[in-house]
Amino acid sequence: MAKRALPVIVGLGGISAAGRSSGFQSYMSMVRSELGDAKRTKNLRAMATLMGMAVPDEVAIDAGSMIRGITAEYFDPQAVSWNAPVRIDAEAGESHFWIQTKRLPNPLPTQWRVIAEAGDKVQVALVGEQSLLVPTTREFPVKTAGMLPDGFDPASLYASRSHPKGLQMSLFAASDALAYSGLDWPAVQQMVGADQVSVYVGSAMGQLDYDGGGGLLSARARGARVTSKHCPLSLAEMPADFINAYVLGHFGRTGATLGACASFLYNLRTGIEDIQSGRAQIAFVGGADAPVVPEVMDGYAAMGALATAEGMAAIDGVHPDDFDLRSICRPFGENCGFTIGESAQVIMLMSDDLAMRCGAQIFGAAPLVEVCADGFKKSISGPGAGNYLTVAKTLASARGLLGDEALRRRGMVQAHGTSTPQNRVTEGMILSRVAKAFGIEQWPVAAIKTYLGHSLGAASADQLVATLGIWRHGIIPAIKHTKSVAGDVETDGLDFVLKHKTVDPSALDFAVLNSKGFGGNNASALVLSPAYTEKFMRAKVSQDAWRAYQSRREQVEAKAQAYDDAMCQALQPTRYLFDNDVVSDARVHVSEGSVAIDGLGAFPLIPCLNDYICD
Repeated sequence: MAKRALPVIVGLGGISAAGRSSGFQSYMSMVRSELGDAKRTKNLRAMATLMGMAVPDEVAIDAGSMIRGITAEYFDPQAVSWNAPVRIDAEAGESHFWIQTKRLPNPLPTQWRVIAEAGDKVQVALVGEQSLLVPTTREFPVKTAGMLPDGFDPASLYASRSHPKGLQMSLFAASDALAYSGLDWPAVQQMVGADQVSVYVGSAMGQLDYDGGGGLLSARARGARVTSKHCPLSLAEMPADFINAYVLGHFGRTGATLGACASFLYNLRTGIEDIQSGRAQIAFVGGADAPVVPEVMDGYAAMGALATAEGMAAIDGVHPDDFDLRSICRPFGENCGFTIGESAQVIMLMSDDLAMRCGAQIFGAAPLVEVCADGFKKSISGPGAGNYLTVAKTLASARGLLGDEALRRRGMVQAHGTSTPQNRVTEGMILSRVAKAFGIEQWPVAAIKTYLGHSLGAASADQLVATLGIWRHGIIPAIKHTKSVAGDVETDGLDFVLKHKTVDPSALDFAVLNSKGFGGNNASALVLSPAYTEKFMRAKVSQDAWRAYQSRREQVEAKAQAYDDAMCQALQPTRYLFDNDVVSDARVHVSEGSVAIDGLGAFPLIPCLNDYICD
């Protein structure tokens, strides 16, 4: 029996607080201090270009990236706009004010009476009690976030027309991934049916800035007008829709599977299953969230979920004014809450057979994602038992594929690691107990939210990009701001990486990505190293076929390298094909056996329900 297809990772792209993902630049920003001179110089050049600097300035680059104080381009935490409720006292008698006639409400409120007119203005008397909302400001308690690098504007790279920021970032991520794959996309499309491409990319919370759902829901309160774009562009699956319509132009499966903070892994699972089942040969999977918006952060702050300078200063025993805002996210250490981040990441998966024929680069493979709920819950936001199942099932599969020795000594885990007291206890307990059950004695644990913050639905995509970077450059990023593991964290069987750790990539066969989401959305993914993936692929073909693949791959790698080099010198336009080769009804031809589209070939109509037919 033929083996099922292995979903291999052939492209990656995106943008986060650490920079762009192509060329592993965001990963290298995390470990820059450990890089050799050439890599360090290139990373600084890449970051300078991204941030609009003519000359790289490492101090300015560091200050304008990763987690940091919220900047005025987002909002001023000292003076966030809001409307204060005010009640006019009836006992004070009439209150008078002037207003432009065109601003006069129609119909007139019952407490209002026009008593004079002068040109284009009228004088109004307030009679009796009157409730008003008066624009003012207030201080916001949370003053940090993982924001895109200063100076980078995804809207400037294409014809953005009032697109929500999450969609701008999604288009950049997909374009970045496609370019860094080094593949000629039109040529690849000719090798597969146009319905053999899947896209699963979404936002855990939808597009909630003022060009999306935020504007839709607040327009009346702000005295503004709802536009025709507010409603459709706010949808959570809109990143996939935009990538389909303006980057790829395919006819395959699409959408977004939502699982709160585990959403990327849910999408990854769907893409994996499409390739393994033969429903698709290519799958673009990803996540995009841009939640650095006062109203969104208000919600998390009201839950007591976000870290504040006051809370962390109390832990450190310093005055809040002396607290380093960049050190606020401390997974598995003494902490008081997580830090919001923004990110968009897209990963390009391909069947191993098609990757061979294309000469695609191999960054790794993703054969499995396990998803489990928590069962009955007391608190919808509280953690539960489901994550024990996902981690244990993933390790069981890793052992079956790689063997006991590799399981115990040749893996690592990218922890969810949010930097909340509850997460540090529960996730530490889960990882420790499962590691001990499988005989793992020193399982390296990384937690990159210490650099990026929590990007919600894109968070586990951030983990994957960093893991692929470890296999390329051999450094596990430190849980940077955690100086020591908190006393209530179980550590048996675990090696929390508190300092950058150099490893031999060839001795690291697999990684587990772990994610825990509100509502009991638990997911754990098994990711295989590029070396192990190539070993699997090479065993399936002859030596001549492998040499031919390597020859094709050299050209692809050269194109990917050229793209990374070009992006280090000047940002390349985002691929955005608006109104491009739109298929009209006249180009579609339907028969009993197929649907044919002029220029794209025929799509066979193959019955898929034969298993239900009774003999």
